[in-house]
Amino acid sequence: MSRTFNVVQFGIGPIGQSCLKTILSKQGHLNLVGVIDIDPAKVGKDVSEIMGLDAPTGVIVSADAEAVLSSTKPDVVVHTTSSFLARMYDQLILCARHGANVVSSTEELSWPYDRHPEISEELDKVAKENGVSILGTGVNPGYAMDALALMATGVCNDVRSITINREVDAGLRRLPLQQKVGAGITEAEFAEKKATGMFGHIGLVESIRMVAAGLGWNIDRIEEHLDPVVSTKEVVTPYLTVKEGDVAGIHHHAYGYDGDELLLTLDLKMFVGAENPRDAVLVDGDPPMDLVVRGGIFGDTATVATLVNGIPQVFDAAPGLKTVKDVPLVRAFGTR
Repeated sequence: MSRTFNVVQFGIGPIGQSCLKTILSKQGHLNLVGVIDIDPAKVGKDVSEIMGLDAPTGVIVSADAEAVLSSTKPDVVVHTTSSFLARMYDQLILCARHGANVVSSTEELSWPYDRHPEISEELDKVAKENGVSILGTGVNPGYAMDALALMATGVCNDVRSITINREVDAGLRRLPLQQKVGAGITEAEFAEKKATGMFGHIGLVESIRMVAAGLGWNIDRIEEHLDPVVSTKEVVTPYLTVKEGDVAGIHHHAYGYDGDELLLTLDLKMFVGAENPRDAVLVDGDPPMDLVVRGGIFGDTATVATLVNGIPQVFDAAPGLKTVKDVPLVRAFGTR
């Protein structure tokens, strides 16, 4: 039976605007009732003006989240504001207190229990008190390096270890992503950014924890490494130029151990000019599984899809803080 969900979009940066486009394309399944953003250049404008649409939508961008949530009473909020949970978890609490389920692209929300135990406890408590659920998802974390691996083990009688590789050509992605991986900076600048602890991909540790929890594995030690990928040639993207000898992106890898036994290996290369983009999951199990997505999963499109396709899952889930391992397998929604 077809259902229609009233949706508020919270945050309209590049990913948020792509979510808006997808939401608007699924009329009859999704009804956009509000948009929240703090950018003065967007506030007060009809969504059509932001998106370059011919006809007005009647939905005006507002910086007053409280007013939007109170007046629209959405079923679900699609949330795309920050990678870091501590910076914005109050936004999630506000949504929950207004009776709105939330599906969010915040990377740290994909498995928040170890990095932010107190925030996790508060989010779960508020969600349950208000009868809603909160879900962190995306392409990575949320699918390519965790949910896909868990799905691969579903036909295994035994699993001994898992290796996950992801290589992404950042030159095909949006400018914020290219900047996020340091494309075009020097190695010295890379070292400075790395020292802040706020640079590189957010989510490898979260993915390790999620896969381990999904399989009931104990992980008592995680090693994480972040290295620059230095370009061997000049590469020009629509947004910037990477000179030979400058940083093209990141090589971010992490390892999960139970004692001295290596159980999980996650290896992410994300750089401008990658010549072999792919997503691969290798399960050492009975039977073994060797999955490869040739060309890789295109992250920007896939991130939007996981959020929009997560709307029915988060609406139907039992109240509380959820991860993608807790809800049914994500699948396309509202395609006809």
